[in-house]
Amino acid sequence: MLIRIVKMSFKTEEIESFLRLFHQNKHHIRGFDGCQHLELYQDQNNDQLFFTYSFWESEKHLNEYRNSDLFAEVWKNTKSKFNDRPQAWSVNQLVKLK
Repeated sequence: MLIRIVKMSFKTEEIESFLRLFHQNKHHIRGFDGCQHLELYQDQNNDQLFFTYSFWESEKHLNEYRNSDLFAEVWKNTKSKFNDRPQAWSVNQLVKLK
């Protein structure tokens, strides 16, 4: 399993638009082949800062999503709202406590 974390910072006037876009597409993204989990976070101290947190069966599945029409459309509409370059990490889970 691969965990993908993406950090995005938005123009203040674009936050509501981004949230609408995310909510319109969250089930499509989560339903994409290989996506096992999807979450969206907003920083407590900086309302312009958001993180997506998703679990993928494999890097192959993530890359298939990243090469899809769905990603192309969502990313095109998302990146125009940024006030800084996004950052992304693919990580392995080492420990999980419940």
